[in-house]
Amino acid sequence: MNTFAKIKLVARYKKVVYYTVQIEGDAASLFEDFLLKHTPNNKEKLNHIMKWMKKIGDEKGARKSYFRNEAETADTTALPPKGTNREPAYIEDGENSANDLRLYCYRVNEHVVFLFNGDIKTTTRAQDCRQVQPHFRLANKLTKCIAEKLNDEIRWNKDGTDIDFDEELDLIF
Repeated sequence: MNTFAKIKLVARYKKVVYYTVQIEGDAASLFEDFLLKHTPNNKEKLNHIMKWMKKIGDEKGARKSYFRNEAETADTTALPPKGTNREPAYIEDGENSANDLRLYCYRVNEHVVFLFNGDIKTTTRAQDCRQVQPHFRLANKLTKCIAEKLNDEIRWNKDGTDIDFDEELDLIF
C-alpha cells in the first residue's frame, strides 16, 4: 500500500530554508506533530533544537557537522548535533547535559533541510529504540523518496539555495 505526502514550507532563514512533509489524511505535518508533542513534555530539549535550527538557518548554513548521521539506507540525519554542550548551550538545572531528543532530518545541501519527526532516544541505535524507531524508519523512507525526485520533479533554483516544485507533487512511499 502506497502512502502519499506533500511538501510544506516550515521557515526561510538567511542561509537555510526548512521544509517538512504532511502525510495524506493527517491534520498536521510531521514537524508540526513533533512540536505539538514536545512543547509541553520536553520544552527545554525542544528549545535547544529550535535554537540550533535558528543558528544554522541565520548564521552557519546547514553544514554536515551540525547534523548527526542517522542514516539506515539513505542520507537521514538528526538534530541536535553531537556534543550538545556546544553553543547554543543546552542547560538543565544549571548544568550542561546531553540532549536525547532527536529530530530526524534530511540535509539536502547547505541551504535546504527537510524536518521530519522524532522523540526521546533511549538506546544507542535508533533502530533499537521503541520511541524513535518509527520516526527514524519513516525519515529514512522519506529521505530516499525526496532524493529520487531531486533534479526531476523537485528542481533547484539558479544558485542552489532553494528548491522549486509543483505544490500538487505527491511523494509516494
